[in-house]
Formats: sequence, structure tokens, C-alpha cells
Amino acid sequence: MDSVVLLRPVPDPVEELELNDDGSDLDRDYLGYVLNEFDDHALEEALLLKEATGGTLTVLGLGSADEMEQILYTALAKGADEAIKLGDELEHLSISSQAEIFVSALEGRSFDLVLTGVQAADELNGQLAVRVAAKLGIPHVSVVVGASADNGSVKVTKEFWGGITADYQIQTPAVLGIQAARQAPRYVAVSLIRQAQQGGDLSETDVDPPPDTSGVRVISVRVPEAGEGAEMIEGDEEAAATKIVEIIRSAGVK
Repeated sequence: MDSVVLLRPVPDPVEELELNDDGSDLDRDYLGYVLNEFDDHALEEALLLKEATGGTLTVLGLGSADEMEQILYTALAKGADEAIKLGDELEHLSISSQAEIFVSALEGRSFDLVLTGVQAADELNGQLAVRVAAKLGIPHVSVVVGASADNGSVKVTKEFWGGITADYQIQTPAVLGIQAARQAPRYVAVSLIRQAQQGGDLSETDVDPPPDTSGVRVISVRVPEAGEGAEMIEGDEEAAATKIVEIIRSAGVK
């Protein structure tokens, strides 16, 4: 089974995030980037499918971030057969623009499955898999928590609210939005990543940013307002219970 995984870098959440001058986005000039967590699960699920069925695994990285090359070499070290970096010096793109670029890269390529994360930490709507499938005119399932090959088709498990899941039989080619792989993304040794870097197997494709057709414009971004904090109730159980009743009644609850 031949698979393609779509990878995106996102701002590293462990860093101190600051807003730009007009408050419309993060100040990205000095941000570090990491692989989107859900895309990492999509890569792991694709690796599991490759190990079970054979075939090829290609990763496409949307790469304005310097860290994108490291992400792609890591994917090669884990078991991907081909890694392609799409574009360079790209600004933060909307989901519609990301979908346009990925679909353009998929044209003329033979594949059974396209896998990507169900959402990313820095996007609004989690629609990349949906848009890619729509533009390719092929089936799609999102919030997938497991996939397996089954006689020329794919059986996928989709998670709903409240822990409810449902199994679907989907004909290939298809697009899957992965929420969680069947196992945690695997660790790969630094020595293997260096071997992948020395192999020179990473290719690049120039991409011009397409026009944003999402119809969505971010007006402002702000940090949530801080409240007054918690009130610590002291005393024994009776005193604490009395205080809680007073607080409830002062709020107008009878």
C-alpha cells in the first residue's frame, strides 16, 4: 500500500509566545518550530501500514521553518522512502492555501492513502484533510484512531464524542485525518537521523504561495484575561461548609 503523509511545522509550545505589533498573529521571527503532534501520529500510522502491507511511504513537508528539514530527515530515519520539502520562505498559510500546495504536489503521483493530522495547533478549523480530499475528488474520513488494509480497501476506526467509535470500510485512494495512531510515535536515534542527512535523500520543490480563498481573516489575537484566582477556604469541615454555603448564597443561588 503506497501512502503519502502531509507534514506541517507548528510553533514550539514550550517557548514563550508573543504577539506581533498589530496583535493579529504570533511574532514568528524568533519562534522555534516542531512537527505538528497530529501529523506525527499520521506518520506513525503510515509506518505501521507500510510494515503490515509493504509499499512505499512518501512525506511532503510544507517548509518555511528551518526545522522542516530536520523533521523530514527524521521521517526518513523512521522508515519513509522519500521526503520532499515544499517551498521555502513561506509565511504562515491558511488551510485553503496549504491544501492547494499539497494537492499540487500530489498531482501525477500514484498513491493509495494520503494521511495527515486531524488538525494543527496553529489553525482555526481542522479542515486540511477535508479540503485535500475534496480537491482530489476522493473519499475522506477524519478523527481516525486506527487503520488497517483489508482486501484492497482500508478499514478505519473513527472516534466520536464521549469515546464512541465506529468502523468504516473505505475504498482507496482516500484521505485520512489522523487523531491518534495505534501506538505512540516511535523514537528514532540521532545517529539514524544523521545517516539520513548524509544520504542526501531530501528533495525540494519550489512553491509560490497561492491566494487565500478561505474567506477567514484573523482580526486580533490576545492572551486570555486572568481572573482573581482561587479563594482558599481554611478551617475545619464545619467552618468550610458554612463558608461554601455563604459563597453560594451571595451568588444568588437559593
